[in-house]
Amino acid sequence: MSLVEPSQNPGTAEHHDGADFHDEDKAYLEKRTLRKGSAGWVLLAGLGVSYVISGDYAGWNNGLAEGGFGGLLIAAIVIAGMYLAMVLGMAELSSALPAAGGGYTFARRALGPWGGFATGTAILIEYSIAPAAIATFIGGYVESLNLFGITDGWWVYLAVYALFIGIHLTGAGEALKAMLVITGIALVGLVVFAVSAVGLFDTAHLTDIAPTDAVGASGFLPFGLFGIWAAVPFAIWFFLAVEGVPLAAEEAREPEKNVPRGIITSMLVLLVTGATVLFLATGALGADALSTSGNPLVEALGDGTAAKVVNYIGLAGLVASFFSIMYAYSRQTFALSRAGYLPKNLSVTNSRKAPTLALIVPGVIGFVLSLTGEGAMLLNMAVFGAAVSYVLMMVSHIVLRRREPGMRRPYRTPGGIVTTSFALVIAAAAVVATFLVDPVAALWTLLAFAGFLAYFGVYSRHHLVANSPDEEFAALARAEEELE
Repeated sequence: MSLVEPSQNPGTAEHHDGADFHDEDKAYLEKRTLRKGSAGWVLLAGLGVSYVISGDYAGWNNGLAEGGFGGLLIAAIVIAGMYLAMVLGMAELSSALPAAGGGYTFARRALGPWGGFATGTAILIEYSIAPAAIATFIGGYVESLNLFGITDGWWVYLAVYALFIGIHLTGAGEALKAMLVITGIALVGLVVFAVSAVGLFDTAHLTDIAPTDAVGASGFLPFGLFGIWAAVPFAIWFFLAVEGVPLAAEEAREPEKNVPRGIITSMLVLLVTGATVLFLATGALGADALSTSGNPLVEALGDGTAAKVVNYIGLAGLVASFFSIMYAYSRQTFALSRAGYLPKNLSVTNSRKAPTLALIVPGVIGFVLSLTGEGAMLLNMAVFGAAVSYVLMMVSHIVLRRREPGMRRPYRTPGGIVTTSFALVIAAAAVVATFLVDPVAALWTLLAFAGFLAYFGVYSRHHLVANSPDEEFAALARAEEELE
C-alpha cells in the first residue's frame, strides 16, 4: 500500500538531496504494481535457499586452489559470520521498510538518492551477471550428462533464458511455487550426496595439497596466511544472493513478519548445506583433485549410482539458482525504474502483474555475457557487485540506527550496530579480495558500476518520481524531521 495518495497535481517538481523529483499520476503507478500477498514465509525461505543452492554444487571448490582446505575453511567461517550478521541486519531493515527495492530502499532512506542508486546498481550488477555465469555451468552440465546428444553452446543459454523468463511472466505466485519445488529437488540431491560421501570420507584427504613456501604455510594452510584471504570470494559462493529475499517484500503476505522470518530461515539452512559439502566432498575426493573440478560433488562420489543421481539433480540446483536470481534482478530493475533511476518503461507490468521489460532486458544482457563462456570470470564479477552492495547496506543499517532510533522496527537486529559493523568490516575486506583473485573481473565490474553512476549524475537524478513507494519512505523521514 502506498504511504501517501498519488499526487493530485502530477508534474509538481522539487529539488533536494542533490536530485530533482516530480509526482506521477495514479495511472503511472497502476501500470507499475506487483501482485500482493503471493508469498508467505515458507516460500520466501525457499526463495533464499534457491538463490544460493547452485553454489553448493559447483564453484566453491576452486577456493581450495587458492587457500587449501584450511584456508577455505577459515574463509568460509568468517564469511558465514558476515552473512549471518548481514542477514540479521537486513531482517530489521526489511521489517521497517518493506518494498520491492530491497537494498536500494534501505540505502535510499539512509544515504540519500546517490547512496540508494549506488546500492541498487551494485545489487543489479550482481543479479544480472550471476545468471550468465550459471547459464555457462548449466551448458556444461547438460553436455556432461549427454542428454539427447545435446552439446554446450549458445542455443542452450538462449533456451534457458527464454524458458524461465516465460515462466516468470506468468506471475510471482506461480514462479515462486515452481522455485520451491525445484529447490526441494536440489536439497534432496545434497542429502543423497551426504549419505553416499560419508563412507568415502578420509581426514587425510582434507590436507593432501603440498605446502608451499608462502608465509605461514603448513599442511592445513598449504598456501599460507595469504591463502585465507584469496579464498574469500569462493567462500562467498556458499551464500551469494541470499540477501535478495527482501526484494519480494511487496509480493509477500505480512512482509514485516514474513520477510525477516524467511531470510533468517534460509540462512540457517545454507549454513548446514555449505558445511556439509565443504567437509564431505573434500574428505571424499581430496583437496588437490577437487580444487580443479567442474563437477565436485559428482567426482567426489566416483562412478556409482549415487554419483549419477547427484549429477542429474545437480542440474536442478543450477536451474533453481538461475530461476530465482532472475526473479531478483527483475524486482531490483522494477523498483529502480519505477522511481525514475532507470528508464521508466522497464517497470511496466503485464496483466499478471509481472514486470515484462525488467525480466527481458537484463536477461538479454545476461545472455550476451554468457556467450563469452567465461563462467569463472562472470562469477567473480557478480561477487564484486555483491560485496560492494553489502558494504553499503550495512552502512545504511548503522546510519538509520544512529539517526532514526525511533523508527518503527517490528524486528530488531540482535547486537544492533555491533552486529552489522562486523559484517561491514568483512564485506569491505571481501571487496579488496576480489581484486586479488581476478583483477580483470573486478575492473570490468567497476567500470560498469561507474557507467551507471555517470548515467545517474547526468540524467536520471533530474527525473526521479517522488511518489513511488520506495521514495515515499524517504519522503516520510524528511517530513518527520521537519515536524521535529
